[in-house]
Amino acid sequence: MTHLTIGQAPLTLKQLRAVLESPVTVGLTDAAWADVDKGAATVAAILAEGRTVYGINTGFGLLANTSIAPEDLETLQKNLVLSHACGVGPLLDDAVVRLLMVLKIASLSRGASGIRRETLETLIALINADVLPCIPSKGSVGASGDLAPLAHMSCVLIGVGEARLRGQTLSAEAALARVGLTPLTLGPKEGLALLNGTQCSTALALAGLFAAEATFAAAIAAGALSVDALKGSDAPFDARIHALRGQPGQIDVAARLRALMTGSAIRDSHRDDCSKVQDPYSLRCQPQVMGATLDVLRNAAATLEREANAVTDNPLVFIEDGDVISGGNFHAEPVAYAADQIAMCLCEIGNISERRTAILVDPKMSELPAFLVKESGLNSGFMIAQVTAAALVAENRMVAHPCVIDTVPTSANQEDHVSMATHGARRLLDMAENTATIVGIELLAAAQGLEFHRPLTSSPALEQVFSVVREAAAPYASDHYFAPDIARATDGVRAGRYRAFADNLLPSA
Repeated sequence: MTHLTIGQAPLTLKQLRAVLESPVTVGLTDAAWADVDKGAATVAAILAEGRTVYGINTGFGLLANTSIAPEDLETLQKNLVLSHACGVGPLLDDAVVRLLMVLKIASLSRGASGIRRETLETLIALINADVLPCIPSKGSVGASGDLAPLAHMSCVLIGVGEARLRGQTLSAEAALARVGLTPLTLGPKEGLALLNGTQCSTALALAGLFAAEATFAAAIAAGALSVDALKGSDAPFDARIHALRGQPGQIDVAARLRALMTGSAIRDSHRDDCSKVQDPYSLRCQPQVMGATLDVLRNAAATLEREANAVTDNPLVFIEDGDVISGGNFHAEPVAYAADQIAMCLCEIGNISERRTAILVDPKMSELPAFLVKESGLNSGFMIAQVTAAALVAENRMVAHPCVIDTVPTSANQEDHVSMATHGARRLLDMAENTATIVGIELLAAAQGLEFHRPLTSSPALEQVFSVVREAAAPYASDHYFAPDIARATDGVRAGRYRAFADNLLPSA
């Protein structure tokens, strides 16, 4: 099991991907614990001095000008958590919840949230025991942070709601008792510190990023395989072309495509006597399209890595000088932009992949049999597989509308501009599933195309790609129940079976 020590260095994308993939344990450095203690002491000093500070002894949002009596401060924090637990819809996946909790621990560990050691210890104990709160997926607008989802996370700390333990759903109290914990009584500011922040939208966006990476790598492999299956040219991948433009992603993708195709006997068989002058754009312009996509994914990944290590609640406690300052770090605009960028990338990966599949099945565009099957007419072959890919492309386009521009004022206009980051990030997993299927279909089609060139072989690298495809499905000899082949090919894409063919390009490698 992976162990993360928080406080030594910023969490990396590779570490965050490991959190999403399997249970982890978490610990803090002594220095991080010291900062947590200083933050809690700052809050205690404010109360001892009788100062009025937002979030510590006031109401929230539009009610910020309402002072709260000292004897009601614990009730204030409990009421905040309970009242904000308004999530609806299907539950977030356990893996996303685990990542969300690790992000919240990392944020709280900086000492700028003012929570006590015992509160953070309880949250860490939940992660280490793999107790995962049941969090509805809908109800956040991405400012003031992911209030509803994080309220459901926080409810479990006080013994309210439900949690999952080793796949079993239990009441919060039962889950806590099962791992030797008791419900917390939240201290001043602690409910607000737990609820405020962008950890839900960031976890969802990271999950979407990692799914997009796996699909991107598979699409690079599929694109190269399709070029060989269609007896296309590798000349458009010449390094000199891409050096003249200077776009880094384009240069990197062209290099990867060249490496994948090097040594192909199929390519050598038509190098000197090819009647085609140029290949269609979906073959020829892969470095330009997928390179631009890679640049955008890298930029989104950098934004999300920074956000994963950020303190995003409000107000913030500055332990160096004892100040508590209200601001707006809870506003998830950076996450919203990153999610919208990833959505566009998923669309484009699917768009160009489906176009290559369309060429593979079209006898007017290649030397291959119609719909990639012998005795076409009697057999329909890949005819409807391409239709399925087209349907998924259309579905992705429909939901790729930018979410960040759809602000709706909330909280009696106190929170009058919000990011909509959370559902912008949540849609990415569905889009990634669609795109993985589109690419899975192309992989099946390209591998089938290679069958018609035997005994000629492709390059050593592409023969490895071919072997992974053949683990999912046998050659298409005649019409049969095709859906299981597509499902297995898609599972290979989603599981990262093709990451190795482009892993050096990916942000979380």
